Amino acid sequence: MKTRSIFFTVLVSVLTTLAVLFGYNKYNHNSNNPNFQTTNVPSNYKLAGYLDSGNSPTGGVPVDFTQAAAAAIPAVVHIKTITNAKVVNNNLPEQKNPFSDLFGDDLFNQLFGQGGGGRQRILPQQASGSGVIISDDGYIVTNNHVVAGADKVSVTMSNFKTYTAKVIAADPAYDLAVVKIDATNLPFLLYGNSTDTKIGQWVLAVGYPLNLDATVTAGIISAKSRTLGLNRDKTGGRSMAVESFLQTDAAVNPGNSGGALINTNGQLIGINSAIASETGYYSGYSYAIPVDIVKKVVNDLIKYGSVQRGFLGAMFLDASVMNSDQKKANNVPESVDGIYITNLVENGGAKEAGIKVGDVIKKINGISVQTGSELQEQLSNFKPGDKVKVTYDRNGSENTVVVTLKNSAGNFDIVKPSTMLDKLGAEMETLDPKKAKELGLNGGVVVKKINDGVLNDQTRMRDGFIITKLNGKDVKNMDDLRKLIGSQTSITISGVYPGYNEPFEYPLSLDNTPE
Repeated sequence: MKTRSIFFTVLVSVLTTLAVLFGYNKYNHNSNNPNFQTTNVPSNYKLAGYLDSGNSPTGGVPVDFTQAAAAAIPAVVHIKTITNAKVVNNNLPEQKNPFSDLFGDDLFNQLFGQGGGGRQRILPQQASGSGVIISDDGYIVTNNHVVAGADKVSVTMSNFKTYTAKVIAADPAYDLAVVKIDATNLPFLLYGNSTDTKIGQWVLAVGYPLNLDATVTAGIISAKSRTLGLNRDKTGGRSMAVESFLQTDAAVNPGNSGGALINTNGQLIGINSAIASETGYYSGYSYAIPVDIVKKVVNDLIKYGSVQRGFLGAMFLDASVMNSDQKKANNVPESVDGIYITNLVENGGAKEAGIKVGDVIKKINGISVQTGSELQEQLSNFKPGDKVKVTYDRNGSENTVVVTLKNSAGNFDIVKPSTMLDKLGAEMETLDPKKAKELGLNGGVVVKKINDGVLNDQTRMRDGFIITKLNGKDVKNMDDLRKLIGSQTSITISGVYPGYNEPFEYPLSLDNTPE
């Protein structure tokens, strides 16, 4: 009797459980429960290849960063720079101050500082950043802004051994520089592949932030092909500035510049370059120059002393980031979404290949490009003389042509390193003869726009200054200026500002090569 009772109890329990399960399943299948999932694999997982190689959407082996960090730390260095004390020529056209009638110019300057003229002494400056060893014989890549203008550069390894470094070459448009130390059998980082990086991929940032010892932070790739305008700002708005950053949420702070962004295999996939912050410190996003760009730039800087850029010979607008009003203002069809050709260089490769104004570029060598930064990133891998396949849309029809890239001068010549004239960092042209006659001059060179360079660093010269002499010798045109400056490292520029009678002088030192 007791056995029968137990059996009956168990039977009721089983039947009750089955009834509950049936009811639960029926409810879930007939309800809008957001947690309900079928056994079918969603298309997004299939497209992402997430289930390839035995991966599971519900888990997997945890990522371990220890090996990658151990491989990277010895190959990432602390770069310290010293800029010597210097005297900055403060000669400017005199501007009448409103209180000079009350105090007199001499007394006003004593009380409140000098007005237009005079020289200002700048104290020695120290700065630091990071760098990545890329060869066992001491070549190191870093940001241009880490070493620009430095008089002395030193490199400290993770084992605290310090070397004197020499800047081999640099390029502000890419914000990259190569320095060299005299050493052998050094650890170095292997190049990875930045083109194949994926959003959501784990990465590590390695460097020397805030003058700390070697520091490793982790994050993910949060975006690709970001354009921020930073390099354009650093180059005075010059159009050759190139940006196509990897965006990551790995913590990066001042001092990380020039350091390594690596994947979990310990391979270099980017050079940390900038942060997005209102305070100057990390606040969520940082940016790295993709290694596929770095490789090309570094090779050019070492081999030629300057970057060999291949140009399509086409101007374009990035219609993908334009709203309707912007498209209308720039005569871009509303339907266009992508790289819209607005003009062509007369002797450029694009025009010679048959590309026309109004075409929309879609691919470079079969790789999709949807934004201007993606286009720049792909072209940065090539030099003048290289041929690339350009796929474009014309009135709804897709076409592919082969374009032979040229340099900025419209030929295939090797672009030589910057001359002493280039170091001035200004856009200049021969003074119009009619204008020269109006000003009572025999000729001259107009400083149209001052960018980054010696003039910006050592003077307060203004746009519009007219150079009439260099080291006391007449300058009537650009050829005179180019010949007179030659390879001199110490010069004095003399000239006038239109509307002012007195001449102005600017003594300059062009010898800022780090020792």
